[in-house]
Amino acid sequence: MSVDELIEGSKSLGLDGICLTDHDVFWTDEETRELSSKHDFLVIPGCEINTESGHVLVFGLSGYVFGMHRAEFLRSSVDQVEGVMIAAHPYRRRFLEEPAEKLEARQEMLERACGDEFFRMCQGIEALNGRGLAIQNQFSLELGGLLRANMTAGSDAHKVEQIGTVATEFQRPVTCLKDLIRELREGRYQPVDLRQTVVPNP
Repeated sequence: MSVDELIEGSKSLGLDGICLTDHDVFWTDEETRELSSKHDFLVIPGCEINTESGHVLVFGLSGYVFGMHRAEFLRSSVDQVEGVMIAAHPYRRRFLEEPAEKLEARQEMLERACGDEFFRMCQGIEALNGRGLAIQNQFSLELGGLLRANMTAGSDAHKVEQIGTVATEFQRPVTCLKDLIRELREGRYQPVDLRQTVVPNP
């Protein structure tokens, strides 16, 4: 889908704004401001970085630097700009559905994930992923609870029909990237499954 389709689809579903988080590609502040003005809709730039430890949603960085594929280097880069890191779809690499049918195996997966230092480098984890299976998202929710981590939700939409499945609900108004980073760092938000919640049209 085009970015215009993404934005208009999000507006039509009653969302208040979206974050553009392409893989290893950064939208500029100017580009997102133009999109916000064109559509009269909040558009915030971010990026999904592929690291050796997993995918990470980052906010505050403006470009990719070699070395960001290492979580430690990425964390240092994000700290320098007082940005934020959210571990995306944490069930990946850490959860296997078939073995998880056995309680002992599932518990072992959770314990192993809890011991992963990668999650402690992030300010939060994505507990609900719009393209994740219910059993996968349940694992992420349980992991977040065990870690006592702040938890977000993201549609991870790659197609129009995937927009608006889940979202992060903030306790305070978010009107720009600076607001988003502050609220993510402060943990004033919660994941919501919009497939189970009716979102009123504005």
